[in-house]
Amino acid sequence: MKDLLASPLRLFTFSAPVRFYALSGRLIPWLWAAALIFGTWGLYQGFFVAPTDATQGESYRIIYLHVPTAWISMLLYLVMAFWAGIGWAFRARMASMLARAIAPTGASLTVLALVTGALWGQPTWGTWWVWDARLTSSLILLFLFLGYLALVNAIDDVQRADAAGALLAVVGAVNVPIIYFSVRWWNTLHQGASVSLTAAPKMAETMLSAMLLTSLACWAYAIAVVLTRARALVLERERDAAWVQALKEDTP
Repeated sequence: MKDLLASPLRLFTFSAPVRFYALSGRLIPWLWAAALIFGTWGLYQGFFVAPTDATQGESYRIIYLHVPTAWISMLLYLVMAFWAGIGWAFRARMASMLARAIAPTGASLTVLALVTGALWGQPTWGTWWVWDARLTSSLILLFLFLGYLALVNAIDDVQRADAAGALLAVVGAVNVPIIYFSVRWWNTLHQGASVSLTAAPKMAETMLSAMLLTSLACWAYAIAVVLTRARALVLERERDAAWVQALKEDTP
């Protein structure tokens, strides 16, 4: 068993559940450490070092939680749709399991983005919620995550469930660019992007570095949780495989 898990690490072999299980087990502790370090550093810098915003005062500091969760929830949906599509097109078991593992984390981060957005919007706009394009499309993103989870868990046959979920995920991916470009396409209360690849940042360097640190922490957390959930799915689906039986025998 130890020899099997110690197979040479090659990128094209990670689609095998046994090799994915071994690699992810090595990565998860480092990801949790990165999440703790970057999160502590970023929140300290954001809440205690970064200056007060001239327009919004102290309430703007929710940005260090709101923006990373909003960014990553959108990207996680695209990653989920990608792996679901790969699993559907090529009958790749590991890809379908990754898609299923991503959905709960994406949904929880979307909820956090919506809640922190409401906490930010109340002192800024004077209301907890407005039905503008950005907020409405973000709420639709949450419904897509929840719809995917409900669909794949409602069908007993695993292959049919993966295929149905993949169809929903791929079609729903059109909502992500709508969220991103909504502030450009429509007149909304939501402010435009403060960080862009094609323009200089619209915030102080200290604010920007704090937000990037909390974003790295959020990414590390999300990947660690997804990999942990994917490992559980691997053990569940591959429970009859010889390597899983050997793993159980090796576990004290």
